[in-house]
Amino acid sequence: MRFDLHIHSNHSNDSSLAIDDILKQAVKKGLDGITICDHNTVEGSLLGIRRSRELNLPLLVLPGMEITTTEGHLIVLGVRENIPSKLSFLETIRLTRQRGGVAIAAHPFKRVGAGYDAKYADAIETFNSRCIFGENTKAKKMAQESGKPEVGGSDSHILSTIGLGFTNIDAESNEESVLSAIREGRTRSSGQIIPLSAIFTQVVRGLFRRIYRI
Repeated sequence: MRFDLHIHSNHSNDSSLAIDDILKQAVKKGLDGITICDHNTVEGSLLGIRRSRELNLPLLVLPGMEITTTEGHLIVLGVRENIPSKLSFLETIRLTRQRGGVAIAAHPFKRVGAGYDAKYADAIETFNSRCIFGENTKAKKMAQESGKPEVGGSDSHILSTIGLGFTNIDAESNEESVLSAIREGRTRSSGQIIPLSAIFTQVVRGLFRRIYRI
């Protein structure tokens, strides 16, 4: 099964993507599942789960969010209530596990990543389509040296990049099976780097959103 485990919706302050548009694009791209992991909120993913069922789409949507910790970003899967931001990386991992979730170190070698603390997470994002300066290579090396499962995602903020980064998961099409497969390392990360044109599009849209808010 192919999952894009890192997509942002308009529930994040840096994306304008509507939930329904994300779901339809994911199906169009041939994905079996996704996670809408907005910054510090599960609301987008919960709406995605509901809308996928209402639209009767062949798409498994996992609950999750991308949490800002004091050391860097952490993707949390399998939780349906918000975990507070600005806690330590290790405390956020502890709370995630306490609630039955899976903690994934997002883009560990980007400026907002956790760096070598990523090895304490349940899995490491070793392919992120927006990592264009060798960060993925460093993340993969660390995951292999620490024996951590590897996942991939697009980190999409615009429709055209959904599915560029993905995780192949050896699991059945249900949440429990997928989360177990990630914990056990029955995964493989892959994909392609975001085109420069898409980076430009995202930057321009981000500027317009900031201007509009002002």
